[in-house]
Amino acid sequence: MFTEERLNEILNILNTYGKVKVKDLSKKFNVTEDCIRKDLKQLEHAGKLKRTYGGAIQIRESSQLYDISEREKIDISTKSIIAKKALELIQDRETIFLDLSTINILIAKSILTTQKRITVVTNMLEIANILAKAANNITVVVASGVLNKSLNGFIGSSTNDFIKKYKFDKSFIGSCGIDAFDKSITTFEIEDGITKATIIQSSKKTFLVMENKKFFVDGNYKFAMIDDINAIITDEKPNQPIIDVLESNEIELI
Repeated sequence: MFTEERLNEILNILNTYGKVKVKDLSKKFNVTEDCIRKDLKQLEHAGKLKRTYGGAIQIRESSQLYDISEREKIDISTKSIIAKKALELIQDRETIFLDLSTINILIAKSILTTQKRITVVTNMLEIANILAKAANNITVVVASGVLNKSLNGFIGSSTNDFIKKYKFDKSFIGSCGIDAFDKSITTFEIEDGITKATIIQSSKKTFLVMENKKFFVDGNYKFAMIDDINAIITDEKPNQPIIDVLESNEIELI
């Protein structure tokens, strides 16, 4: 096998499993470990991976921070698939939480069509405004506090204190990204992350709502680990190594 072919195959393995080990690659390609280390060094210089002790990991994309008004216009059809799945999980007489998320905006719109009797608690202004048009079967509660204009919702200590008084049957939480291999779930704003963590702690069952592409990007602030949630609702299944990690942590993939 030529060097270029080996380098491409190393990247294929890395993209599938998220990490590689020098010892395993040495055996696979029947070359010395020093040869593999040189390969990894070359790929790192090309910006293709990040070397670690004994191997290498993917360089993950950093998610971009946009205002809610801009994010609402992106991936509408994909987010609608997720919203439809979420609505099917909500049962009559449940109390649910919808946090700051463009997918949750679509869930709120879908709730307008249901006859189920639901109490919806939210810290997002747009969700509250949407559900203000709902029939009497929907009770709306707003977790107010300090308004974050870019997120169009309430975050901070007073919001968190309000949330702590509840025990939600189900919560639906948005995220900027999830790294299945280091098990972290991220967002951008620290205060938003603390509020998300508070919602999780106050929920009997937590669903992460996110597009499949977010398995490969990260935000700046880790607000939870994957074993803090119960399930992930997404538009399509990720690759098998990610599925294996989720199953090993008893995370349902919907």
